[in-house]
This record gives sequence, C-alpha cells and structure tokens, in this order.
Amino acid sequence: MKAFLSSKLFTILLFLAIPASAYFINVEVQSYLGRRAFEGTGLKSHSLQESMSRAKAEGKQILVDVSAIWCGTCRKLDNEVFAKDEVKKVIDKKYIFTRLEYESAEGEAFLKKHNVKSFPTLWLLDENGTTIKRLKVTFKPAEFIRQLD
Repeated sequence: MKAFLSSKLFTILLFLAIPASAYFINVEVQSYLGRRAFEGTGLKSHSLQESMSRAKAEGKQILVDVSAIWCGTCRKLDNEVFAKDEVKKVIDKKYIFTRLEYESAEGEAFLKKHNVKSFPTLWLLDENGTTIKRLKVTFKPAEFIRQLD
C-alpha cells in the first residue's frame, strides 16, 4: 500500500511539474526574444521623468511605448516599425523615446493613470507628461511616421 501511495504521489507531482516547467520555460524564452527585439531597434529608452526633462531642454515631445517584454505583438512592432531607419530618424529628430514595461513601478503608474488595457500602446506626451494623443498601433512604418507628423 505504501508503494502504491508513493507511486501515485510521484505521478501527481510529475503531472503538476511538467506544465509548470513548460510555462516558466515559455516565459523565459518570450522574455529573451522581447529583449533581443528591443535591442535590435537601436532606440535608447529613458525613464518618463528623464524624458520630460530632456523634452523641456530639447523642445521635443515624448513618444511613450507601453510594452511587455514577453508580448509577441510588441516584438512585432519593434521588428517591423521601430527597427526601421526611417522611423528611427523621425523619432530621434522630434521625440524623446520612453519604453515603459508594464510590470515596472513606472509602467504600472502609467497604466493606471491612462487606463491602458493592452500592449503595445503608444502615446505622445508634451514635456509636462500631458497627453497630446494616443497613436494607433500599426506595423507599417510609413503609416506610423504619418501619425507622428
């Protein structure tokens, strides 16, 4: 009887461990891919506070990208829009870029204040952090640039 219970307990633990392991492996893989995608953009992200200071000093607006490192749609935006030279030129010329990870304290505060419900979400803010407009997420660089102009 003891061997039977031990075997049954092992089976139950195994059935719990396999999905849990798969979940955590998936999270790590998705996070790794997200970090690589953002690095591939070549954009430098600043904290929101630093962006407001720089926007005042440089006379620029702030482009905020609310994202999640594991988000596949966010990676697509990075790869298909933010990584394009023509997009980076416009951003560098007119905007201070801020990537807010939703799981960070700064990201959570922004989510709450602006009622963000999905990722990615894009905003243009003035130097005081006041909303100018919310941008439509598009994977077409030319369409994205038109929204910035």
